Amino acid sequence: MSFISAQNLDLTFPTKDAPVHALKGVNLNIDRGDFVSFIGPSGCGKTTLLRCIAALETPTGGSLRVNGMTPDEARRSRAYGYVFQAAGLYPWRTIEKNIRLPLEIMGFEKARMQKRIDEVLELVELSGFGKKYPWQLSGGMQQRASIARALAFDADLLLMDEPFGALDEIVRDRLNEEMLRIWAETQKTIVFVTHSIPEAVYLSTKIVVMSPRPGRITDIIESPLPKERPLDIRDSPEFIEIAHRVRDGLRAGHEA
Repeated sequence: MSFISAQNLDLTFPTKDAPVHALKGVNLNIDRGDFVSFIGPSGCGKTTLLRCIAALETPTGGSLRVNGMTPDEARRSRAYGYVFQAAGLYPWRTIEKNIRLPLEIMGFEKARMQKRIDEVLELVELSGFGKKYPWQLSGGMQQRASIARALAFDADLLLMDEPFGALDEIVRDRLNEEMLRIWAETQKTIVFVTHSIPEAVYLSTKIVVMSPRPGRITDIIESPLPKERPLDIRDSPEFIEIAHRVRDGLRAGHEA
């Protein structure tokens, strides 16, 4: 059974002028342990699809299951962590206390809480920065702290909405490498939204290419690249071939 399964998924938003068809006929299966990227033009519904998985939006047609549950059941069972485009850290709380917040809400005992905070700070290479405030860290470090917070309660699923989109290319490359390391160490299922073709190809085991609104899937690409990927793999013929296929899928979506 697929870890995430969407069948004929539709989402239409009612508006005063006319209905907005955000998603139409989406069929997708994601296996446990996959790293899946959604890529497409602005307004194509990739974030909307991510939000449906997170039960932040409710589909108007079709079915969606997350680890055998409805999205709302998955949300209530805290089956996923969510990383937004902006780090969204509370400026009046230290990094450690930002990470602590979901654990406090979930009622973790103090000793277990501190152990988990120390583990995820080490995982994202922020050991020693727990007592700092968000404004004392760079943008890339803040986003790593946001990832640590999403990983703190050790859910099997990590949902990420363009987490590196606002960062410069050098920092983004570094965090892409970090993301692959974290994925390898945690074995989580990751669903990742991006506008960047190189980022999607570099990170993913599966790339989901989406069309302009109404959001449809124009291609699903199973990556043949090895799981261990140095940055210079982006110069390889295999990488370039996948990138061309993604670009072709995006172009086909515009022309459809």
